[in-house]
Amino acid sequence: MLHDSPTQNSPGVRRSIQDVRTIAMLRLGVGLIGVLLPPALPFGNWLSAEVTGRGTDGFWPVSMSASYYTGTRNVFVGALCALGVFLICYRFDRRDDRWSTAAGFFALGVALCPTSPGAGASALQRTVGMFHLAFAGLLFVMLALFCLYSFRNPRSTQPARVGTAYLVAGVVILAALALTALAGVTGIGANWSVHPLYLGEWLATWAFGMAWIGAALELAAHTRTGSDATAVPRRPGGAALDPGQPEAQA
Repeated sequence: MLHDSPTQNSPGVRRSIQDVRTIAMLRLGVGLIGVLLPPALPFGNWLSAEVTGRGTDGFWPVSMSASYYTGTRNVFVGALCALGVFLICYRFDRRDDRWSTAAGFFALGVALCPTSPGAGASALQRTVGMFHLAFAGLLFVMLALFCLYSFRNPRSTQPARVGTAYLVAGVVILAALALTALAGVTGIGANWSVHPLYLGEWLATWAFGMAWIGAALELAAHTRTGSDATAVPRRPGGAALDPGQPEAQA
């Protein structure tokens, strides 16, 4: 068991919950889901249409969430569930723990509360769809916060260009989320081959995916070189946690 100390409880001090390799792998897993999911959904619909011989029209869903009503429903739900588990299991410091846990439950909410099917939806489906939208919006906001605050580390030797890249990713997520909401309300581009809702979600998802992959690679690089002690979790008393070193035992 770990015993609290004044140093461990001080704001901003990282605590030893997971070894560095586990943290890097969880970051990489979150990032890969973000990068691979947007193209996987239309490709999966196209592949399903080719296999079943039903033609290739309409393999682009209106939104990523609309994949629930296509042949890639299991891909979408499975990816969101995996994303939720990765985020809930992620442990870095107290603030990130709270943010990642909340984001993980929001991801599970997106997966388990399908979006409304649109015309002909029942009252229950519309209600569940509202929860879906709320969970999705909160998920993107939480992931943007990681880019804007957690991955940017001005107290370290992090190059300015890296911090700027995380800042841009966070801004892109929020801007894409706003544009997606605008497209949904106004119906702009409803007759486009690829709906603006899907394009906005794709952009936001790629932004957080690339940021999390970058954060995984950055942590791994710091671990190999030992050049930035503030980039890795810390044991009680302030000692940096070595890669692969297990958590302190009672």
